[in-house]
Amino acid sequence: MVKLQDNEIELRAFTESDLPRLWELLYKEENPEWKEWDAPYYKHEAITYERFLFEKYNYLNQPSRFAITVDDDLIGMVSYYFEDEMRKWLEVGIVLYEGGNWGRGIGTRVLEMWIDHVFKTHPNIARAGLTTWSGNARMMRVGEKLGMTLEGRMRAVRYHDGQYYDSIRMGVLREEWDAR
Repeated sequence: MVKLQDNEIELRAFTESDLPRLWELLYKEENPEWKEWDAPYYKHEAITYERFLFEKYNYLNQPSRFAITVDDDLIGMVSYYFEDEMRKWLEVGIVLYEGGNWGRGIGTRVLEMWIDHVFKTHPNIARAGLTTWSGNARMMRVGEKLGMTLEGRMRAVRYHDGQYYDSIRMGVLREEWDAR
């Protein structure tokens, strides 16, 4: 099992014992605070733990989704997915579920560890991308701190709370990442 560590932060595969806490963070509430920053223009619904268990294999034994723990407490998730069928266009994602973990540098450290891992485990990938929205200034700042370049801005395509926002695409090439 792969584990990535940086002091008290650990990235690792989800386990069965993570499922109650993961459900609590993801689906217990109808309008969790984290959803205000993670694509709030997509509907989120609370679901029962029993229903969540039908989806548990979306999390268990998935090399593309790891748990984020701080001092052994599950606080979030990192992921990657392939944007196209040729599996050469890879995007990464991160969610820290509780506001008390925001603004402490955890997201930057975690995403740095995750992008390192993605480049090491996918030697044929030339670029790691990150997609967010203009309403999430913290996520855009994390991308900037990690050396990502603003590669695209689709203006006024994300509608939330009566306002239009831009979709933001950032990325870093492998050679740029290695040269940091």
